[in-house]
Amino acid sequence: MKTRIARTVGVVALLLALDYLLLLGIGLLLTKVFKGDGWLTAEDDINTDLAHNRTAPLNDASYVASGLGNTGAIIGALIVVAIALAVAMKKLRPSIFLVLAVSGQALVFLCVQFAVKRPRPHVHRLDSGIPTSSYPSGHTGAATALFVGSALLIAWYVRKRWVRTLSITLLLAVPLLVAIGRLYRGAHHLTDVLAAYINGGICLMIAAGVILARGPLARFSQLDGDETDPQGAPVTAGTR
Repeated sequence: MKTRIARTVGVVALLLALDYLLLLGIGLLLTKVFKGDGWLTAEDDINTDLAHNRTAPLNDASYVASGLGNTGAIIGALIVVAIALAVAMKKLRPSIFLVLAVSGQALVFLCVQFAVKRPRPHVHRLDSGIPTSSYPSGHTGAATALFVGSALLIAWYVRKRWVRTLSITLLLAVPLLVAIGRLYRGAHHLTDVLAAYINGGICLMIAAGVILARGPLARFSQLDGDETDPQGAPVTAGTR
């Protein structure tokens, strides 16, 4: 058991390191190689246009949308969802999947922040005192890992079609709303949120490959004695 856990940790660490190198490479290209290029100037125009078209109702809506990716909101939601999954499904695997995806992207995000110091967009920001640099978007990456990961669990485990469709639609909308909110509020460039989607998506694939899915990584993580096939334990009864 200890050997299996050690191998799992090693595989996850290696894959997260590759994710970090990818994000680092993209960040260095944006800040060192392509700095001042025309397409990055066009990217700045997006922030400028959004800033020029701000209204009080949109400011309030963007505050709510952006807040869905706040650290406190993500951690609180993750704790609630992880506990609820463990109690409802009587297995740890889905909860561990979410925890690994969210914590993995956070670790990569923090490491990239130390190496890539990209300035925020040159527009008036609606949020002051942001301690990190612009690249990548931590809010968007965290929302991607948590809410897209939750949508994957719904797709795998829930059988009632209308529940599955409605839940997945709402969950997938959250990372998009967070990204739009961050752009609107002048916190990030477009490529910052796109890089965050990449980070969150890769960490979801790592977590799914190690914790949930059948495949070459699944054998490293027999964590609770359950079968690795996620379709083996539906949460909601019904037909497809």
